[in-house]
Amino acid sequence: MVPFRHSLIFLATLGLLTACDNSSDPGNPVEPPAPTTEAQAAPAESSSAAVDTDSAQAMAASEQGEAESTDSGTPFSLAEITRFESPWAMTFLPDGRLLVTEMAGNLRLHDLETGDTGSIGGVPEVVHAGQGGLGDVLLHPQFEDNQQIYLSYVEAGDGGSGAAVALARLALDENGGGELEDLKVIWRQTPKMSGDGHFGHRLAFDDEGMLWISSSERQEFDPAQDMTGNLGKMVRLNEDGSVPDDNPFTDQGEVAAQVWSLGHRNILGMAFDADGRLWAHEMGPKGGDELNLIEKGANYGYPVVSNGEHYDGRPIPDHDTRPEFNAPVITWTPVISPAGFIIYDGELFPEWQGSGFIGGLSSQSLVRVEFDGESAQEAERFDLQQRVREVEQGPDGAIWLLEDGKRGGNGTLLKLTPQK
Repeated sequence: MVPFRHSLIFLATLGLLTACDNSSDPGNPVEPPAPTTEAQAAPAESSSAAVDTDSAQAMAASEQGEAESTDSGTPFSLAEITRFESPWAMTFLPDGRLLVTEMAGNLRLHDLETGDTGSIGGVPEVVHAGQGGLGDVLLHPQFEDNQQIYLSYVEAGDGGSGAAVALARLALDENGGGELEDLKVIWRQTPKMSGDGHFGHRLAFDDEGMLWISSSERQEFDPAQDMTGNLGKMVRLNEDGSVPDDNPFTDQGEVAAQVWSLGHRNILGMAFDADGRLWAHEMGPKGGDELNLIEKGANYGYPVVSNGEHYDGRPIPDHDTRPEFNAPVITWTPVISPAGFIIYDGELFPEWQGSGFIGGLSSQSLVRVEFDGESAQEAERFDLQQRVREVEQGPDGAIWLLEDGKRGGNGTLLKLTPQK
């Protein structure tokens, strides 16, 4: 049985947890010196080195089936399905099987009917350190015709490491596994940096077939405002990695031409609503996690402004001091450490259609957001006592979660269905 409870108010101690995701490296190093940007000179930020040590992590995975809720008022039942090693992302194939990425560089194929898990070969070599490793997995919009998928991951190169996105054909075999064929890299973060934090590399397609990539600022602050690189930016590309002619900065050079918006910190979730608006959340520094409505050519202000502060307590000017920067629609202090994001449109939970669901790492929660046009607010928070890394909607309308094992390696695949 998987214990959890529903809570709208979290313990104040959650505010002491960092918004930086250090799930893979308990001994996370100190961030580099703060920027020289005007009004932003501050000493180095230090990331939390807190480690969750839950002895229950050593327990074997429960048998597949619906777990009973310990709170009769909770509108869902939670089932533990299987375990993965440091999972990061997942996506469903048309036949109902599930592709899951593990940070060490493994791409798994899980059959929900049989419970079997196979491996997909041909994954590019990844740098697995700290927050780095194999990241997102996404089907091509015409997957049923071309069998192509996208992977994001961290690679080594001159100057350090950085995220990359590759396109490949998924060739499945009869033994529950397969191989990636004709793999080619279509995008890279630039420049590469030392350190192992804030890669971002979430992927999404819009209804027009454009590929969106979140490119975080690598804990280096200033790159989020530097248009000679693509760090701290939201990137919009054609399906083959080429740059659309209608991107807002095409007149500023090849790298700038990729950029749709700038001034971001660490985006680990994005989703389109029914009207085609792109929403993305990002981790603030100490406080100030954000949900943003992404607009063409907009600057979201980091590191010049933030509704959080440096880890040593030095203030950062709030968004309302600089109205030329787009302000977040929602901010969270204490932080939730957001990761994974869907906007639900299924039939299984009709009362939640149009709601957003955001995973919480330090908050160990699932956060439901209600939208009203271009405004939004937190509606509910479900305390799961597990670090929610990824959120996905299943073919039948169930809500699926990956929790990352309380920073200990093992992670659980969870399924949410309505209470009976």
